[in-house]
Amino acid sequence: MADNNKIKLALPAEEHRAEALSYKKEFTELGESHIHGSGSLGNTADYGVWLKKVAAARTTAQPGWVTATTYFAITGKKIVGTIQIRHTLNDMLLETGGHIGYGVRPSERRKGYATQMLALALGKCRGLGIERALVTCNTDNVGSARTIQKNGGVLENEVYEDNGKPVQRYWIDIK
Repeated sequence: MADNNKIKLALPAEEHRAEALSYKKEFTELGESHIHGSGSLGNTADYGVWLKKVAAARTTAQPGWVTATTYFAITGKKIVGTIQIRHTLNDMLLETGGHIGYGVRPSERRKGYATQMLALALGKCRGLGIERALVTCNTDNVGSARTIQKNGGVLENEVYEDNGKPVQRYWIDIK
């Protein structure tokens, strides 16, 4: 991978507004309303409100949720992905959601960004005191499974979401 494809993780900020809206638009134009790892950016009409929501989520969990940190994955000035680290696991996250969720901009998929994003997020997990991270993916998402495996993921089992979709559960040691 060329050096110009290296990414950094950045906390969302006002300075990212135009690029974040472009990122979101690319998903919606393809009919993808859910943007994995984005703290519900795809479902939020007001970027400023979303910024406040993801900032608050770092320290205060809404009922039924856990504290979480959402990052933009950026190369140059372009947002190529979103990744969210859940600081702890509730029952749902332990079953099918995991510690980390991520999504890559449709036009930037298959370029190795997800692998880099997950590696960087695992370093952030270490800083949060997480020693083993659970990362899940839909069984039919071969690319995501490879990303997890490249980052040390060991398949524990396969479970089913409430909608019947099979999900693979991987653990990554990050001590």
